Amino acid sequence: MPTPSDRGVPGGGPPIEPIRVLRPRRTDALAELMKDMPPRAAVRYESFVLPGPPSGTEDATEELPPVRDDRPRRSRDIPRGRVPGLRRTVIAAAVTAAAVIGFGCALLLPGRGESTAAAAPRPLPTSSATPTPTTSGAPDPDGSGTLRQGDSGPEVSDLQERLRRIPNVYDNGSTEGTYDTTLTAAVARFQLWYGIRGDEDGVYGDDTRRDLESRTGGG
Repeated sequence: MPTPSDRGVPGGGPPIEPIRVLRPRRTDALAELMKDMPPRAAVRYESFVLPGPPSGTEDATEELPPVRDDRPRRSRDIPRGRVPGLRRTVIAAAVTAAAVIGFGCALLLPGRGESTAAAAPRPLPTSSATPTPTTSGAPDPDGSGTLRQGDSGPEVSDLQERLRRIPNVYDNGSTEGTYDTTLTAAVARFQLWYGIRGDEDGVYGDDTRRDLESRTGGG
């Protein structure tokens, strides 16, 4: 087929027209097939009357009792803002907690009273130049050479010198020979750090003396 050199310019040959092909439908065979089919018989419906209820049934009819719904209630059936059983649970928990607290207090109070009485400080003797044994003749429970707050003398100075040799117990403490509150706190600190249990807190008794002299040298 010749192709024109320029578009829009017709060529020298005749124009090409579209060809339409028509194909007739073959309906003759379908018509012949329909003629050979036998005619369908008409469908007939038989009518009849329904039997009525027997006589006396209306009097014997009883109303059925309502059906009880035992299914668990779903969350959407419960009113909003309320949880079933929550109030009972809270009350039971509060009663149980109160009972436990009361029982615990009953157990702790007697022991606390006894521990308070046991930890009560003993009366301090009057200050004197040197520690002297009691005049009544009763032995000192912490030993014959016990030193307490208010005592003074060379033995107190020796105690101060020895405590200054223990690190962080009586650093730069006074050595004037007076058993004051600072020395009492230093003795109690030494007893606590080195596990001395035979003497009272802050009292320089036999157990504290033996342990301190073993660490600083006998004298």
